[in-house]
Amino acid sequence: MRTVFLLFDSLNLKALGCHGGTIPTPNFDRLARRSAIFERHFVGSLPCMPARRDLHTGRLGFLHRSWGPLEPFDDSFPAQLKTAGVYTHLTSDHYHYFEDGGATYHTRYTTWDFIRGQESDPWIAMVKPPLDRFRDQYHALQIEETRNGHRLQGAINRTVVREEADFPCVQCFDAALEFLDTNAGADDWLLHVETFDPHEPFTAPAAYRDGLETAYDGPILDWPRYREVAETVEEVAELRANYAALVRLCDAQLGRVLDRFDRDGLWDNTALVLTTDHGFLLGEHDWWAKNRMPFYNEIAHIPLFIHHPDHPEADGKRIDALTQTMDLMPTLLALHGEAPGPHVQGRSLLGLLSGETDRVRDIALYGIFGGAINATDGRHTYFRYPERMESHGLNEYTLMPMHNRSLFEIRELREAVLHGGFDFTQGAPVLKVPALADAKRSPRQGGFADAETVLYDCHTDPGQTTPIHAHEIAARMTRAIAAELAAHDAPDELYDRFELAR
Repeated sequence: MRTVFLLFDSLNLKALGCHGGTIPTPNFDRLARRSAIFERHFVGSLPCMPARRDLHTGRLGFLHRSWGPLEPFDDSFPAQLKTAGVYTHLTSDHYHYFEDGGATYHTRYTTWDFIRGQESDPWIAMVKPPLDRFRDQYHALQIEETRNGHRLQGAINRTVVREEADFPCVQCFDAALEFLDTNAGADDWLLHVETFDPHEPFTAPAAYRDGLETAYDGPILDWPRYREVAETVEEVAELRANYAALVRLCDAQLGRVLDRFDRDGLWDNTALVLTTDHGFLLGEHDWWAKNRMPFYNEIAHIPLFIHHPDHPEADGKRIDALTQTMDLMPTLLALHGEAPGPHVQGRSLLGLLSGETDRVRDIALYGIFGGAINATDGRHTYFRYPERMESHGLNEYTLMPMHNRSLFEIRELREAVLHGGFDFTQGAPVLKVPALADAKRSPRQGGFADAETVLYDCHTDPGQTTPIHAHEIAARMTRAIAAELAAHDAPDELYDRFELAR
């Protein structure tokens, strides 16, 4: 078997034409005709690297720790495939892989490419940036004049991105096509193609804005803040238009891969899997982005397409079963004849393609460390918050004490103790580190808004605007959450924090 696994970042389900979106996405629509479309696919741990830990390990990570590397005891699908003799290659412009909090992921692959320049990748070295020019060039919302933030480095990186060929996303797909050319005659490989786009900043070649004009008349505005909407109507429209342009760039790059599948007959011998890590709020519910607000479906409900050469009958089929990110790990293993280890909680989705089964799970939990525990049964979504966000002190359980862009600080580690471990740590003890409210995790503990337990019926209220009061449904969801915590050997304090029965 040969597999191409495409992972976009922050790709909204409703941005795609095949899911009812208004952005022209002819190549995503084209893929939908050649693959199974999963209608109820959800996230697990958020944001970026926590989602990838779920993807590698086949289990939820946010119950035990925040953003961080793969742990020594973690399963990893590319590592297992490599051990089994399957060649695995990562080509990516996702710079979080090369920071402290993501440093162990790319090394699980046989080989990898890293394309520089996305967002605040510390790439272009400029001691004295042209701050006056940047102030004129960019909206005040997206310019910072010190290196304490990351928007200044983003502006510096963009000084060398001039032509379409310079864009990291384009170079990422260049490298993917080169891999396909070089290895056209080989078998037993998995190519993981991952681009940071359409993650903010929403910058794309000018041609991709054609037909997306707005009434905004000001400096470049394509990088929203993670906060409630405070922009003018014109500014909101401009940000959304720039997101749409970037989605169109992503669509064009996907088209290059699909052209190669058509040209070389890869549909007959190569699996193709496409998904994202999470969505992104573009002003819906009066919020931008992710992390701090409730995880509405614009964030949590994400696209998934799977083409299997042995199941052409599934092409174009819409699958209604409930699935989530951690199910991809055993699915990618199963494509190559490998079975997951005993601690994997995800389920292979191949039976849904063949028709051997019509369900793999009844509940999907998702969330971010320190936030709500969210759950869906495919129809209802339930956001369960603690009565007080600061109640029942949280702990990080890790042997790799790293945050997004830094190591744990000594003040965090001074209170660490050795914990006996969990079932998935395979007998290894771990550090139990008190989760300080101001630690450098994403987001800060207590940095959450609208922290109220609510239940929605997404059949009658797809926009999640009006909570329902249905005690029996909430009680059923609560029991399901507790069962999932038990299956993941969650730490004791979570049961207390969320008032769950053990």
